[in-house]
Amino acid sequence: MLELIKKLSYLLFMLLLISVISFLAIHSAPNSFFGAGELNPNMTKEAIDKLKAVYGLDKSLFFQYVDWVKNMLSLNFGVSFVSGQDVSTDILKRLPVTLTMNFIALISVFILSLYLGIKAALAYEKKTDYIIRQISLVSFSMPSFYLALLFIIFFSLKLDLFPISGLHSLEEKTGFANYLDMAWHLVLPISVMIFLGLGSMIIYIRSLTLEIMKSDYYYFALSRNLSKKELLRYYILPNLLPPIVTLLGLSLPGLLGGSVILESIFGIEGMGQLFYMSALSRDYPIIMGTLMITSFLTLLGNMFADLILLKLNPYMKRK
Repeated sequence: MLELIKKLSYLLFMLLLISVISFLAIHSAPNSFFGAGELNPNMTKEAIDKLKAVYGLDKSLFFQYVDWVKNMLSLNFGVSFVSGQDVSTDILKRLPVTLTMNFIALISVFILSLYLGIKAALAYEKKTDYIIRQISLVSFSMPSFYLALLFIIFFSLKLDLFPISGLHSLEEKTGFANYLDMAWHLVLPISVMIFLGLGSMIIYIRSLTLEIMKSDYYYFALSRNLSKKELLRYYILPNLLPPIVTLLGLSLPGLLGGSVILESIFGIEGMGQLFYMSALSRDYPIIMGTLMITSFLTLLGNMFADLILLKLNPYMKRK
């Protein structure tokens, strides 16, 4: 319980620090949303001043930040400059899609990389090891936008297996058919996320497994004539899981950040596309709200990874 309180305190402190840095970075950026209005001859200075007063931009930076934090504590991130809608509503509409994509990708990367990494280590310097290493190197070096375009050209344009973009088909569907349609549209972007996440994980797991197989306790297990399943279950996996969980926690920012590119390419209405479009239009309330929600989810994921690590490795509690 004490450990959980410490983690929550750290999470709140980091959120506060991120909010200060993000707020100052956004407000120090050149130009503003009202810059276009100032260039419009039909837009008077009085009208622009009224708009700034409506959004609270006529106050000093300190009071703007205090008001923003107060509103944020009640999950009120303000009103969008572009759509005029509540920022929280816009984010909550798009959040489930991004979370679903990243959750499926994270679990799939964990399972596949664990299987392929161990398989490569057990087949050290053999054909299987060589093939898996080549796959991981291609994954590690492949840019996300390039792989996404290759998938679209091959699977959508040539084979016509999956839709090019979007989250729904033109024909309106309801109930379970609607969820199947969404899953069909998400196959390509999630596949790109999974493939790109495999590279470093496979190499890391393969290296760790080889180190375990060189250890004294593994040689002792071999001397007891244990089967491969027993060696894997009692000696390899228990020593692999803690560092893998740590690495998965550290990979969360990369997954969430990668959503910006993939959601924009595949035209998926998620958090990544919302952030990208808001950055282009300088819609600061949505940018700030998206940054804080993404930061919170990243910190929360890291906190859960630490708690799982404590469960897997009780020795850490005594340190």
